[in-house]
Amino acid sequence: MAEALELSGHEVVEASNGLDAIASVKKSAYDVLLTDLRMPGADGLAVLRAVRELQPELQVILLTAHGSIESAIQAMKEGAFDYLQKPLSGPAELRLLVERAAEHRLLKQGRALAQLELSSASKTLTFGAAAMVPVIKALERVAPTPMTVLLLGESGTGKEVAARTIHQLSPRRDNPFVVINCAAVSESLVESELFGHEKGAFTGATERRRGRLEMADTGTFFLDEIGELKPGLQAKLLRVLEERMFERVGGSQTIKVDVRWVAATNRDLTTMIADGTFREDLYHRLAVFPIQLPPLRERREDVLPLARMLLERIGPELGRPGLSLSNEAAALIQAAPWTGNVRELKNALERAALMSDGNVITAKDLSIRAAAGGKAAVGEVLMLRDLERQAIERALELAQGNRREAAEKLGIAVRTLYDKIKLYNLE
Repeated sequence: MAEALELSGHEVVEASNGLDAIASVKKSAYDVLLTDLRMPGADGLAVLRAVRELQPELQVILLTAHGSIESAIQAMKEGAFDYLQKPLSGPAELRLLVERAAEHRLLKQGRALAQLELSSASKTLTFGAAAMVPVIKALERVAPTPMTVLLLGESGTGKEVAARTIHQLSPRRDNPFVVINCAAVSESLVESELFGHEKGAFTGATERRRGRLEMADTGTFFLDEIGELKPGLQAKLLRVLEERMFERVGGSQTIKVDVRWVAATNRDLTTMIADGTFREDLYHRLAVFPIQLPPLRERREDVLPLARMLLERIGPELGRPGLSLSNEAAALIQAAPWTGNVRELKNALERAALMSDGNVITAKDLSIRAAAGGKAAVGEVLMLRDLERQAIERALELAQGNRREAAEKLGIAVRTLYDKIKLYNLE
């Protein structure tokens, strides 16, 4: 058995009995353990129970004779991965089960890591907005797997942050995370950026160059703005997705790659398929696990905490640490529609930081244009009083009339909220 597994690429350590196996597990980490069920000293169940305490993620496979099937089933109830009945039909059966056990351990490791890291990773995406709950759950579910992910959503909703979160919570986290923005690279150069090129492949190609896809080998490859990719390159990308191989521009050598694919777009790819501008077969290859990121206007709970987090980053970059928002500025930010999402919010805060004379950003420092709740025309500068009233109405609605909770959402004192309710006739 050890020889059969070594021949298929596994590193194998042998133990002469159950007690020696337990001692070895105390000293070293393993992926899979195979043990006989009937043994003197410590039998298979004793080994299983011991290693479950020592290394909970270690997958245990039991070997049993026909007369001990009931004991093997009991072992599975206690956490064994599976059992093999002696005599084995051949090495293929053994190798297949060990591979499955190793993959299962990898998935369990990924899920455990996700549970530990998701709380900190998800804070870069949300501060508790209800609309983001299914997004976080989807990221948690898909990250430890090798599945291809398609991120959908408006520009500025955090698709690249979501892609990086997938990478960080995956078994590939220590390998490269490589990005190509299909909209930011000129049409003439995007193929070379993707696949690389050989010396002399075109004018200006003075030396061989590795493409970003080759750089991403063993890691995660993020295709941002995939909807901007031209049909000719879509066909070449489809081949890489299907066969995991490609050639550099001007080259004949076939290069194999092992990457985890994540793609993103703000375009409606189904409409583009109908228009003939996006390949349907490529869409189905990319949309194995689609995740829709909601716009910021549907995540009102996130707006102020996100603004404050952005200010913590913007301040030191501009040599202005300790920046904060006045109550009026906070109300203005809370009520604005943010059609450009997080990117627009960040730009507005950067401008306000430059306009501010002190460390407190006021409503006068902010320049926010657009409609709020459909009550003003796009492009019209909203009056502060209207925005403040709308923000209070929205907070009271979210808090179901609980004024203390509404005040906390707005970041103002309860006494101030009572005064504003009276001022705006919101009794």
